[in-house]
Amino acid sequence: MEYSTLLLGLAVIFGLFMAWGIGANDVANAMGTSVGSRALTIRQAVFVAAIFVFSGAWLAGGEVTQTIRSGMVDSSLMADNPELLVYGMLAALAAAGTWLMVASYFGWPVSTTHSIIGAIVGFAVVGLGFEVVRWERVGTIAMSWVVSPLVGGMIAFALFRSVQILILDTVDPLKNAKRWAPLYIFLTAFVTALVTMFKGLTHVGLDLTPVQAYGFAILISAIVVVLGMMAIRRLRFDDPTGVGEEGSHFANVEKVFGIQMVVTGCAMAFALGSNDVANAVGPLAAVVDVIQTGDVSTETVVPMWVLLLGGVGIVFGLFTYGHKVIATVGTGITQLTPSRGYAATAAAAATVVLASGTGLPISTTHTLVGAILGVGLARGIAAINLGLVRMIFLSWIVTLPAGAILAVVYFYILRGILG
Repeated sequence: MEYSTLLLGLAVIFGLFMAWGIGANDVANAMGTSVGSRALTIRQAVFVAAIFVFSGAWLAGGEVTQTIRSGMVDSSLMADNPELLVYGMLAALAAAGTWLMVASYFGWPVSTTHSIIGAIVGFAVVGLGFEVVRWERVGTIAMSWVVSPLVGGMIAFALFRSVQILILDTVDPLKNAKRWAPLYIFLTAFVTALVTMFKGLTHVGLDLTPVQAYGFAILISAIVVVLGMMAIRRLRFDDPTGVGEEGSHFANVEKVFGIQMVVTGCAMAFALGSNDVANAVGPLAAVVDVIQTGDVSTETVVPMWVLLLGGVGIVFGLFTYGHKVIATVGTGITQLTPSRGYAATAAAAATVVLASGTGLPISTTHTLVGAILGVGLARGIAAINLGLVRMIFLSWIVTLPAGAILAVVYFYILRGILG
């Protein structure tokens, strides 16, 4: 193929740019609850996310991924014109990366999956025609704007209300926090282990049956409960006798939940790394495959160096620019403590598991924001920054068309220069 070295170089640059955007936006919003609740400092969150996101991307990031993300377009339509696929995927990576950079600059938590899908739809329409896009899939994505935050919010509301009733509103909150801690730690570990089983490990060929997945999740959860209780026993509590001021009770309770926030943050970072790295490496792998073979294939094996590149880009994005979205999710929507952050993150994880089992269209970002809203509502509508919430919802609606319009612009630029 003409310009093959140049196209490969552009693919690597745009792939890194997209991975950087995923780190700056998607991974940052997953760590936001841990930082906002003060369970982790920003520096600790970046360090934890770097390890677990990179592990997720490298170990479970996808041996085989669809050439055209989520089956939006039939790749066989480009069999006679592989250059079209290369220009389209390059335009999609550049467009999605640009939109994620803009969203991250303003601190808007948006869906990286929706960004890349919007971009692919955009190039498909101008490159192949309006009729080649599977518009029913686009409608399904639009449905997730409502479904994801609603389900996440309802579960978070119920979970935080249980924390209020069983622990926070009782006569001895610390005693009850210790009593119920094993159950909450088990729930946290169980749902996050299932996220990893369902959304992470399928890529490495570990095709577990539902019975095996639940069995492993229960075993892992039991081990985490033991480790968590050991960590809680080592905590130093202010006035553990409960004779002092009421404020010390709640400070002690939040220390207990702080242990759980660390567990949830690690698992969410691993699941995000394994799942969302495909948004950057899928199109990149497609370009590499066409350049190497000259043909368009329906499935593309992702080389290890491409996964490595995706992992590095994601970690770099989180490290350099993630603080803006972390601030929005962690402190902007509603004030978070470890108990509130725990309810939001555990609810988001539970929603992702539920969606994986039932085939509901879901966005991890939208789910987490909805879960944080649910926790805020459990404390009353006044606890929520409604102006910021309106801005976030608007950014979600704009994501798909923004990706599409930018992809059209980049597609014409690339085809004009190279075509």
